[in-house]
Amino acid sequence: MQHKQDESLEALIEEFLTARATRKPSPHTLAAYRRDLHAVAALIVTDDATTPLPLDELSITGLSPRVMRAAFARFAAPRAAASVHRAWSTWNSFFTFLVAEGVVAGNPMPAVDRPRAPLPQPKPLRGADTPEVLLASVAREDGRQRDPWPERDVAVLALALCAGLRLSELLALRVGSLAGRAGERRVEVAGKGGRPRVVPIEPDLDAVLGSYLDSRSRRFGTRSVRPDAPLLVDRRGEPLRRGGLQYLVESCYRRAGIGDRVPRGARLHALRHTFATRLAEDGASAAEIMRLLGHASLASSQTYIEVTAGQQREAVRSNRTNQALAGLFGVPGGG
Repeated sequence: MQHKQDESLEALIEEFLTARATRKPSPHTLAAYRRDLHAVAALIVTDDATTPLPLDELSITGLSPRVMRAAFARFAAPRAAASVHRAWSTWNSFFTFLVAEGVVAGNPMPAVDRPRAPLPQPKPLRGADTPEVLLASVAREDGRQRDPWPERDVAVLALALCAGLRLSELLALRVGSLAGRAGERRVEVAGKGGRPRVVPIEPDLDAVLGSYLDSRSRRFGTRSVRPDAPLLVDRRGEPLRRGGLQYLVESCYRRAGIGDRVPRGARLHALRHTFATRLAEDGASAAEIMRLLGHASLASSQTYIEVTAGQQREAVRSNRTNQALAGLFGVPGGG
């Protein structure tokens, strides 16, 4: 489309960001997209120029593979590999958008080398006994709270510590997500990217969740625990939301006095990392951990998951944190 090609790079970037906004990314993510696009664009020297042009004077037609390679070489020189990799991904998405819109015929980014992205390092809770300290502390009613609900708070922590659930996965759970008969309980999770997975629930975690649902029935009535109801609610019985869940976990850390044992930047996610780390320490294989955390495609590995369901349950059973749940609310443990 000639009229689109005539638009400045600045205008096309704004169109891309507007299109991305419909996916509901966080403001931080959108800001990172804009920052990466503008930072590299400021270093682009087209074939018919000797110095970088202002963003509103750059034309998309001049961004050849050679020009983009040179710009990324300048961009990469003072920066860490992770920053360069993120910027490359942003520009790749930008050009993919332009190809889909018919603005350009092809994407030059595959011709631009990028550093290998470093694998993120696990950030579990620090301290050998920290999960046990956290659970035991939160299970005790705190007189300083206006409306203490330890059964709910422990249920949230336990689902992350003993089932490895992400924040978004916790929020998406319904009461009916807990399925199976005694001894074969499981939680059905809507994973990242909408991929479902099933995580075994051991008897001690099952007892904690049962105590929570019983306490919720007493607070809000039995209709509040219908299968289609959200599993996690606030103190008014409303569905727990992202900010409320983050605040809840932060307050649990403060009540337990373990704030200094929580890695920076991994508040709720530290619980999931603790789950995975303890599985590995207690002998679970990489394949079992990968599937329990939802890192693998369920569609492509469904047969394998069914074959190894017993092995996955053994892997969860080996998680020491399950033992800390036994008897927290006077309910006998099952393991």
